[in-house]
Amino acid sequence: MNYKKLGNTDMSISSISLGTMTWGEQNTQEEGFEQMDYALDQGVNFWDTAELYSVPPKEKTYGHTEIIIGNWFKKSNKRHKVILASKVAGPMRAYLRGGGNNYGIEKMTQAVNDSLKRLKTDYIDLYQLHWPERSTNMFGRLGYEHKDKESWNKFEDVLGNLKKFIDEGKIREIGLSNETPWGVSKFLEIAKEKKLPRMMSVQNPYNLLNRTYEVGLAEISIRDQIGLLAYSPLASGYLSGKYRNNQMPKNSRIERDSNFWTRYDKPNTSLAVEAYYEISKKHNLNMAQMALKFLEIQPFVTSVIIGATTMEQLKTNIESVNLKLSDEIIKEINEVQNIYPNPCP
Repeated sequence: MNYKKLGNTDMSISSISLGTMTWGEQNTQEEGFEQMDYALDQGVNFWDTAELYSVPPKEKTYGHTEIIIGNWFKKSNKRHKVILASKVAGPMRAYLRGGGNNYGIEKMTQAVNDSLKRLKTDYIDLYQLHWPERSTNMFGRLGYEHKDKESWNKFEDVLGNLKKFIDEGKIREIGLSNETPWGVSKFLEIAKEKKLPRMMSVQNPYNLLNRTYEVGLAEISIRDQIGLLAYSPLASGYLSGKYRNNQMPKNSRIERDSNFWTRYDKPNTSLAVEAYYEISKKHNLNMAQMALKFLEIQPFVTSVIIGATTMEQLKTNIESVNLKLSDEIIKEINEVQNIYPNPCP
């Protein structure tokens, strides 16, 4: 396994991290336990979850993934071996603390305490804001529409709330998710000016079908030591090749919840996927491993968050760390990006 520093902290986290959002929906607790056992044995010491999981989000499954992780901690007694990340949800449906904005002190306090209880731990290593409270572009939405008179918690107030939890020992470090270049820069600027806790990571989508992070955010990640935790690295499975030629594997996330997983169902998706498949075939590579390794070697990426529903998928994904991509392969991948630039932003 390879390891990188989280932001400017002394925490070394695995460059492949364990995503957990399917546990409690597509995966049972027993399957989640098996994945955690295997991942830790392979040197994967960084795990990512969220209060909202499992996904797709539903009131009846809210918090289930954290419960599964907490049950594993209790059974295994290995909490100390894991660098654990979780998230507080942004503006949400009424079933989550009455709906609306969630980054005020009262709601955040409840969120932190509830996550700690479900996770059966005294602290969370990295606590992330799942998405912005303000209206901005996220989850693939294009066409920014500015709103002057909307209500959201000031950045300095949110950082002040997070400082309280750090001072209490409930969280160690903080991070962002689904954030824009402006948002990341503003959080860093205010933290420095007001001597408040500093964001250490940005968890945004990044894969061969969506390389928009390279525009703006990549420079911030390198210059300001706030690396990317890349989620959706296989574009909901499209970059594994399992949906090629209109295949629809039984119990895959697209087959189960096609109305929710629409981000990568775009006109040029199949064309780009086929081009990447041909590269992997030409060089005798596993397509998923090729796609993951390309992300892992980027200088602005701290860790690639893999999510698997089977042990076979998990083993394949973790083994991507042992792959080496030649200059020729990287050149061919970039050529496909030039032909089909970010078909799924």
